[in-house]
Amino acid sequence: MRAAHFGHYVAMPETPEPLARPDHLVRRLGAPDLVVLDVRWSLERGAERQAYLAGHIPGAEFLDLDLELAGPAGARGRHPLPPVESFAASMRRHGVSSSSEVIVYDEVTGAAARAWWMLRAAGHPRVAVLDGGVQAYLEAGGRLTRELPDPGAGDFRATEFEGWVGADGLETCRDEGSVLVDARASARYLGQPNPLDPRPGHLPGAVSLPWTDLFERGRLRPPAELRRLFGESGADEGPVVVYCGSGVTSCAVLLALEVAGMGPGRLYPGSWSEWAADPSRPVQDPMGG
Repeated sequence: MRAAHFGHYVAMPETPEPLARPDHLVRRLGAPDLVVLDVRWSLERGAERQAYLAGHIPGAEFLDLDLELAGPAGARGRHPLPPVESFAASMRRHGVSSSSEVIVYDEVTGAAARAWWMLRAAGHPRVAVLDGGVQAYLEAGGRLTRELPDPGAGDFRATEFEGWVGADGLETCRDEGSVLVDARASARYLGQPNPLDPRPGHLPGAVSLPWTDLFERGRLRPPAELRRLFGESGADEGPVVVYCGSGVTSCAVLLALEVAGMGPGRLYPGSWSEWAADPSRPVQDPMGG
């Protein structure tokens, strides 16, 4: 099939690019192989199920980030990876099959990127993030509904999660030339106290690239701008391992790496919520000395 070009996105349903344009989704709604997942979530309120019930993209299933895209919070962080089979079972309940084209969306909080990364990491290649989320879809002429879908069970079978690094592997990554990228806000990287953080500061040697800098008016910046931002931060000096507060918004950086043609990177899922909770692990705190 010939690819249809839309700016920096290439719409190829068989092997989609990391981003799905809103007009692509509007045209594809109702296709038998399409699964749409609503992953709206916020750091303050958690999974935004009420927003979903108030109005969602037709046919979309609600995906609860805290319950379906993470294991229980604890020593491995606030949003550790769940067992892969539990994740696969959740995807099957939402109608995902091995042949499905999956489009995930949010309100540009990083949650959709987390779903995209996990599906890819578990062996499902046909998944993309809706560029610009709900607002961009509406601007493209889409409508919302309150009707709840009945997708039927899918047949997705997951492999083990690939493309991630545990806390004990980070030093080896640094020694082998990987760049650690901190995707949190600059203030948190620099050590400003935050109630979410067990300790202030950042991983020793990490560079700062706030994930929000990669977006403009709710949409990922064009590839050339993304490459410039990665270069200015020093994130283009080697293979990237990215972390954030709990492994959610860092997935937006992994998405941007692929859109920029610089990926794939790797995720540290435990992120700062795991690392800083262990007092034996060193931290770099410019404000604390």
